[in-house]
Amino acid sequence: MDAITHPEGAGGAAFEPSLGTRFLIFPQPPFIPGYEKPEVVWIGASAGPILAGPSDSRMYVANPIEPKIPYASPNLPPYRGVLRPPAEPGPDGHFDHIGPDSPAFLSTHSFACARRVLDICESYVGHPIGWFFEPTVERLEIIPRIPHWENAQSGFGFLELGESEPETPTSYFALNFDAIAHEIGHLILLSELGILEGDGRGCDFFAYHESIADFISLLGLLQFDTAVDRLLRRTKGNLLLHNELDRFAELSDEKQLRSFNNSLKMRDVSGEVHDQSKPFAAALFDCLIEVYQSLLFERGLSDLNPKRFSDLRQQLAPALMDEAMRTSRSSYELRHFAAKAALEEARDIVGEAVMRSWAYLEPDSITFAAAAEAFLEASYRERGNAYLQQLEDCMRWRGIL
Repeated sequence: MDAITHPEGAGGAAFEPSLGTRFLIFPQPPFIPGYEKPEVVWIGASAGPILAGPSDSRMYVANPIEPKIPYASPNLPPYRGVLRPPAEPGPDGHFDHIGPDSPAFLSTHSFACARRVLDICESYVGHPIGWFFEPTVERLEIIPRIPHWENAQSGFGFLELGESEPETPTSYFALNFDAIAHEIGHLILLSELGILEGDGRGCDFFAYHESIADFISLLGLLQFDTAVDRLLRRTKGNLLLHNELDRFAELSDEKQLRSFNNSLKMRDVSGEVHDQSKPFAAALFDCLIEVYQSLLFERGLSDLNPKRFSDLRQQLAPALMDEAMRTSRSSYELRHFAAKAALEEARDIVGEAVMRSWAYLEPDSITFAAAAEAFLEASYRERGNAYLQQLEDCMRWRGIL
């Protein structure tokens, strides 16, 4: 407990802090075939040492012994009940010795997922992200498990994770990178875009939040070698096929929370915020695919020039699917790492533009059209400039502009 609430006084073996700290993360829930084993990741040292808890200067894990009532105003962090012992780093200062069979793994996994998403977003925004709830609450409190609570939520200084039904060792949302990334995405957007002064009527603030939280989850997934290698090899580099990008938020093999793979336009959705968010999130996914396919063409990895089409995914999906089926696995392997480099660059070009677009938006006046214009402005000023017309076409095809 002392190590959590007083991080400056916690101990730990000496190691090279400039290199960061190792953790184990499942890129997708371990019940999904191909993701049964966690991946070793490095959490950056920008927030200082990561100590017992885990905890650092930005966030900490509090693991209650008794079932906790989810936070709701005016009940806010810090948690004042009795806590389980904090997860301890190994003698080398890392946490990757704590595996899925350990009782401490929910703590280390939920912390590592949240911290990694913050690292990713700070790298795209280009500056440290200060929490919107500071200085009232100094650090984000992570509750890794609330038993028999089928939900995950974030709010004023907290991230709380329940479990899906039926309860199994793999049903915990603390093991679901996407669920955590989605919630941290909300906190990051509140911190960078700002908080509503009014009630949100007449603007798309809440629906835009859902779009961006989903897209941050996608960007996070694409930071894992396991996920990128798997989806490219399964599709032989053709991302117009159904793949992990389209099924990245599963609770089971059949049930999906969200999907980018749709043809929805703004006129097709209701006013419910999750439904309303789908065309904009899908448009960002279209933009990512457009840039990826353009990079493949520019680098001689594809004969298809995406600039010939106003919406590549919708206009050419059947033809490209047939083409992908004719491509042998051995011929794809000769260009796998080149395709991987193109996807990672496309990810960064679009991710950077999305997050730097927030500088041009105001919470109380945000609309999807304004968000699209801000995205295009950020693209124009950054690396997306070369693909500006394609990005605009994606937004227009969805009826956003």
